[in-house]
Formats: sequence, structure tokens, C-alpha cells
Amino acid sequence: MTLKNYKPLRLMAADGEDIEIVSAVLQDAVLKVGDMAYVKAERRFALVANRFVWEEGATKESGPFIRVRTGIHFDDVIGVKARNIRQDAPSAVLSFLAARFNAGEDGAGEITLEFSGGGQILLEVESINATLKDISEPWRTRNKPDHKVD
Repeated sequence: MTLKNYKPLRLMAADGEDIEIVSAVLQDAVLKVGDMAYVKAERRFALVANRFVWEEGATKESGPFIRVRTGIHFDDVIGVKARNIRQDAPSAVLSFLAARFNAGEDGAGEITLEFSGGGQILLEVESINATLKDISEPWRTRNKPDHKVD
């Protein structure tokens, strides 16, 4: 895949398996603390991040690779808690690790967004209702995230 034939990604999540897919797509995305917001009146949590395009780069050993600006919002959110994320540092950079869903009753539960350094955002949801969409033109990057463990 090249920049020329790149196709923007758009996903919807409605269950735990969908959250696993969203997690894989967002793995290694980078964002600033100030690029996240909870709009209580709309029961929506949203973030914008620079996503590594894994669907293009997973099997490549050398670049160039692609990143793209991606937005995701979670609806039906009734509460948000942050752990180990400095809300007073909006320019601080976070690296997205994973999203997990812990089911409660009747489709409700908690979505945990995990970041490097132990940061977490906990979303208490009535149901899983999320939309992810690429919102910019892609750009080249030389580096691929490295998950080798020494």
C-alpha cells in the first residue's frame, strides 16, 4: 500500500470482539492528553490520535510506513476516570497500548483504555457504542513500532 492507494478506515464497535479490533487498530497510536475529552451532557468520550497504519505495515520490515490522524468516540458513557494521567499537562504525549471491555449486566460494563507508563482511562458505559474514523491524509514515517522484548 502506498499513500496513493491508501483507503481511510472507518469502524463501528458494538461488542467486546469489536473492541478487540479497535484495540489492534489503535495499538501504538500517539496522542496528547489534551486530545481527549469527555462531554458529559452528550455522554460521549472522544480522542484524536496519530495512528500507525498496521493494515499496511504489519508485514513490512522496512519503511516507509504510514501514519494517519484518527478520531474515535465512545457514546453511552456514564462516567470517566483517569489513572496515572496528568490532566494538568495537556501537551504530555501518550502511547496507546490496548482497549479492553469488562462486561457488566445487560451490555453495560467498563472500557479500559491503556497507555504506556501505566496510564488508564476507564469508561463506564451503558453499552458499547463506538465509532473510529481516519480524519486526515496519511503521511510517511520511517519508523515502525518495535515490540521486541529483551
